[in-house]
Amino acid sequence: MKASVLRRFVILGAAFTFVAFSGWVIVQHFTAAAPGDFHVREGDIRLGDRKYDEAIAAFDRALTEMPDHRGALMGRAIALMQMGKTPEALAEFTYLIDTLGKALAADDPTGRATLAAAYANRGIMHDRAGRYETALADYVEALKTDAGALDGPSLFDKILYGTPRPSTVLKRAQYLEQQLKLPPEERLLRVPEIDAEQRMYKP
Repeated sequence: MKASVLRRFVILGAAFTFVAFSGWVIVQHFTAAAPGDFHVREGDIRLGDRKYDEAIAAFDRALTEMPDHRGALMGRAIALMQMGKTPEALAEFTYLIDTLGKALAADDPTGRATLAAAYANRGIMHDRAGRYETALADYVEALKTDAGALDGPSLFDKILYGTPRPSTVLKRAQYLEQQLKLPPEERLLRVPEIDAEQRMYKP
């Protein structure tokens, strides 16, 4: 067999093996996923594109497949929050917190991170509405649940939103605690240009 023919055969064989393996990995990824996970990923993409109605529809499909899917509940709550539907978003975060609080296992780091994020996001909503004591209570619960999950937005988010050092739950909780100890007339609880840098949390 000529060397050129052998080389072509080896290259084609390697390419076929790579394509076949890649296809197997993709099939395994989707077939091994838990019920609802595919639609949650779809909803997350829609969230990133700010197509909130489409995101909610995807999360609803996930909840049809898996009732109380934590990723779908979190996604719905965030979408409602971003749409300005405050009562609905607060109810969704509260439901997620109650559901996770009842069923969270000690060896479930993802669930703990989700619970912390739900407390943090609900705290942000109370904060924006001027319910500072309630917001602080939620921030404290978030930090007690999983402080590591609340270090702040990712590097991608920092670049995307142009806030290299955005406010974090810990920073905001410390600030609120300090201000709430002051007499009411001395408190500075809202600084719009800083408050606007608060970002939602989604593990």
